[in-house]
Amino acid sequence: MDKVKILARYMPEEAAPIIGRWIDHFKCDFKISRGRTTKFGDYRAPHNGSHHRISVNYNLNPYAFLLTTVHEFAHLLTWEEHKHRVKPHGQEWKGNFRKMMQPFLNSSMFPAELHQVISEYLLNPAASSCSDPSLFRSLMKYNPDRGLSTVEDLPMNSCFRMTDGRVFRKEALRRKRYLCTQLSDGKSYLFNPLAEVFPLAD
Repeated sequence: MDKVKILARYMPEEAAPIIGRWIDHFKCDFKISRGRTTKFGDYRAPHNGSHHRISVNYNLNPYAFLLTTVHEFAHLLTWEEHKHRVKPHGQEWKGNFRKMMQPFLNSSMFPAELHQVISEYLLNPAASSCSDPSLFRSLMKYNPDRGLSTVEDLPMNSCFRMTDGRVFRKEALRRKRYLCTQLSDGKSYLFNPLAEVFPLAD
């Protein structure tokens, strides 16, 4: 099947031709990956004759998928221009990310509220959209309802299940993260307030 038609399943349809051209232009191996809890996307530079490699999680909503895709292509462009001589999320990457987002921000493919939040985020983009609470909350509004909640929305002392099946109890707020205890072994972990989990009934 044509790559643009495949891409259009995962991102706003009008964005797919642009991303398709980038894939061809940069000779990039682009993979739609399984869902990963630790990251939304990944970029790997050419090595031993391989091409640029980008992977993006399949289970992102269309706007998060597009934003993550552009994030990774900004890494690719920064590597083309500077190789490993600059920081991964330094000023060079930030500038390329802003530049590569312009074709999408100059259209009407983002809802107005989300467009505004993304524009503000791009003034000084972080290493991950998860690192910006305002952007992450805005993106989450467009997730399909899968019965998920965020850790910060759960009552204290309530229990939740992660996608990998582990069960935790929310215990206390430690600065910006929540201390949660794994019920199977009593070990404690710190959770990002915006981590998505399945709430469990008492």
